[in-house]
Amino acid sequence: MNADRPPTIDPAAALRWGAMDAPSSPWLHEEVARRMQERLQWIKLRCTPWADWEPARGGLQAHAGLVRRHPQSERYVVESGAKLAQRAVASVTRPWWSPQRWRLGPTHFRAPADGAVQMVWANMALHMAHDPQALIGRWHRALGQDGFLMFSCLGPDTLRELRALYQEQGWPPAMHAFTDMHDWGDMLVAAGFAEPVMDMERIRLSFASPRRLLQELRGLGRNLHRARFAALRGRQWREQLERHLERRLAEPQQGGALALTFEVIYGHAIKPAPRLPLQSETVLSLEAMRAALRQGKRAVSPG
Repeated sequence: MNADRPPTIDPAAALRWGAMDAPSSPWLHEEVARRMQERLQWIKLRCTPWADWEPARGGLQAHAGLVRRHPQSERYVVESGAKLAQRAVASVTRPWWSPQRWRLGPTHFRAPADGAVQMVWANMALHMAHDPQALIGRWHRALGQDGFLMFSCLGPDTLRELRALYQEQGWPPAMHAFTDMHDWGDMLVAAGFAEPVMDMERIRLSFASPRRLLQELRGLGRNLHRARFAALRGRQWREQLERHLERRLAEPQQGGALALTFEVIYGHAIKPAPRLPLQSETVLSLEAMRAALRQGKRAVSPG
């Protein structure tokens, strides 16, 4: 196992999850995407063309919102699984007879070439990646100079109530460990990004019943922990789990609804111009010299 990868994630389980179909984008993912889109108003950098990384789970409604923001922009839709790609194509593609089809910029259902886009949008995917450094590296390569990354993911305080319940019962871990936002910032810098800005918030969701709670969690992800239960559990264990959930998570002030905490991390970073290597003698092409001079003028320009 690569020591740089999240030590608790089972790579095979992560790949299986990535290939599974998703009937719809989870409500939480769409809500997080909506909040992340609000942050775009503070970013003055050019964001066309752009790429949406795994929108079938990250939020197809959010993708439509980005299209409304930039209707003429060329865009890329990137999915890791064939079933998810089919769902994204069905949702994003307009019928040939639709007038809107002719007013929109071109859509490509593939990963962009290196340096092809000015924005990578990646909502709620990074915490399920078994090799997040490699994924961040793909995002960095896809961006052109001064392009920027917008992403969100779950943080370590997520589902703390469920983790405590499993520990109390002496069961294996309820989920793999989620990465802290400061560590994500370090990974961004290591991948070549500059000026990473990280922030987080906690969202509390309430559920009317244990069954509804478990149904929502199945849509959000899977337990990828290497030490998770090794086999399927039966109906008796399921009923026992539901009783424990009702006992531990019910909030009397919310009419007995079951509450769970989700820590959501938001990140933004820029791909800067490549630094010139420091050598005793440096040979530059004319185009590289012009790019370096343009970058220097931007750095010292007033305002």
